[in-house]
Amino acid sequence: MKTWLRRVHLILALASALFLVNLSVTGAFLVFGKDIQAWVNPQYWSVSYGKGNSEQSVPLPVSEITKHLSQTSASSIVFIEHHESPFRAWQIRLADSSYVSINQYSGEVLLRYQYDETFYGFMMAWHRWLLYTDGDARPLALLPPLASLILCIELLLGFYLWVRPKHRLKRLKVKWNAKNKVRLMQLHNVLGVYSLIPLFLISFSGLAFYFKDATQQIVETLALSQIQTPKQIVIPHSMLIEQQQKTSQAARLHTYRLDKAVASAEAALSDAWVYRVYLPQSEQDPVKLRMRMPAESHAYSYSWSNPYTGDVIDSFDASQTSLATRVWNFKYSFHIGSFIALPIKFIWLFLSLLPAFFVGSGIYIFLKRRVKRSAKFKSPAKAT
Repeated sequence: MKTWLRRVHLILALASALFLVNLSVTGAFLVFGKDIQAWVNPQYWSVSYGKGNSEQSVPLPVSEITKHLSQTSASSIVFIEHHESPFRAWQIRLADSSYVSINQYSGEVLLRYQYDETFYGFMMAWHRWLLYTDGDARPLALLPPLASLILCIELLLGFYLWVRPKHRLKRLKVKWNAKNKVRLMQLHNVLGVYSLIPLFLISFSGLAFYFKDATQQIVETLALSQIQTPKQIVIPHSMLIEQQQKTSQAARLHTYRLDKAVASAEAALSDAWVYRVYLPQSEQDPVKLRMRMPAESHAYSYSWSNPYTGDVIDSFDASQTSLATRVWNFKYSFHIGSFIALPIKFIWLFLSLLPAFFVGSGIYIFLKRRVKRSAKFKSPAKAT
């Protein structure tokens, strides 16, 4: 049984080696991807912040930002994304799928770009669908999640192979003065045991982005509750201003009460931080704000306002939902290590590199065993 499981462990590792290394290396870059991007090209992603004569400390209202951008872009705005740091520029997505990096204090456009042309976007495309696209299709997008699934299986198999023999606790140490093969095998086992739970959960949270229905069912079963999602909100015809119907967004922008809509949403979900402001794309679309409540690790709460009056239509406080919903919403922050404090990101950086180490050390140990076996078979026969 043990020999058979070792072979399965090896075959799975060899079959998925390239994809696991891909996930490991690109995942490591993505942990600090946006920070690297801002460090390399600060003129595109960073802004001055302060209270001096040449620096502003209060972002422009949404209406002013849309006005600044509408003067230089013919494409309508889909959303305006805020950044938690006052030193980072805000990002705007346009209807033509392009993006704009904008100085939220002055309205100056810092960069126009396609998402996958940036360092972070390139790494994300490599991490999730191996860079290959065919129009809107991504033929290789299934391979990374399959590699994540294999990693989950490999972690469980490796743990079983470690826990089955006796004196397992004594094997949770590394003899640094031992031979390379022995030292590497001990390190392989020790790191595999200690990283089992966080690495398994990181892999599982990655699977949730691809196999949504299956992973949702697992979360709901374990949490003994249902995942709640915000409903789709549209402005009833009775609430529409007749003269604003059937007009372009550019024309409607002049009569939108965007600043009041945002203020009303902030009042409805007090103490929430605004993550994104989605502008209406049709006459029945509300101003949608994606917001993060104090108890949330990422923005999953929403508020919807009537753009013509600025009044709140509805709101959704994700921090007050079921346990399954809160666990499900935590998956993104957990996957990238963006919770609690900065040291967690460094731990996640180390964890993200472990699959590459496991693949490399496992193949090294396998090759050493093959060499040793071959040497035994090729040893000269005794003279007769």
